[in-house]
Amino acid sequence: MLNVLKTLALLFFEFFKTGLFAVGGGLATVPFIRDMGAAYGWITEAELANIIAIAESTPGPIGVNAATYVGYTVGGIPGAILATVGLVTPSVIIIVLIAKAIKKYADSYLVKSLFTSLRPAAIGLITAAGFSLLLTALGVKADFLRFTFSADWMTLLKLGIYAVFTFFAFWKKTSKIHPLFFILTGGAIGAILSL
Repeated sequence: MLNVLKTLALLFFEFFKTGLFAVGGGLATVPFIRDMGAAYGWITEAELANIIAIAESTPGPIGVNAATYVGYTVGGIPGAILATVGLVTPSVIIIVLIAKAIKKYADSYLVKSLFTSLRPAAIGLITAAGFSLLLTALGVKADFLRFTFSADWMTLLKLGIYAVFTFFAFWKKTSKIHPLFFILTGGAIGAILSL
């Protein structure tokens, strides 16, 4: 029982830290979740890629969906609740504390400079998340400038399909097709290829 309580407290604390420092939206939480997986063995790289796919496909913020998924995997329903609450609590606290100050000092040079300086950090976190997901999808294991490639033919086929989907999603003639079509078709193809 004590180990379960420690795990639940650790889930809350880790996702609280993630919510506090992941500036830039849901994808900015990915490096933090990867570090949790490496430190505690909660998830693998492949599971992280699946978490992102599921979080992107389901309604709601990506970070919250990912926190709920990891929390449920580690601690069941209490874990899902604590991980989600842990992730959103810093944002709620910060918003409550600075809501009035932001209105009062919105035109302040210092406030504008602060928000301008946060943009590169957000871009860096999101870029790192995207790059690491790409490496995972390619089957590349990265360990600080050492890369090993281990993709099989099925992974390469899936990447080819992804490239075709990306092309059609941004092609002018198909850009009016609802994104749900691409999500459902991609999910169906993924399910068929996983058989």
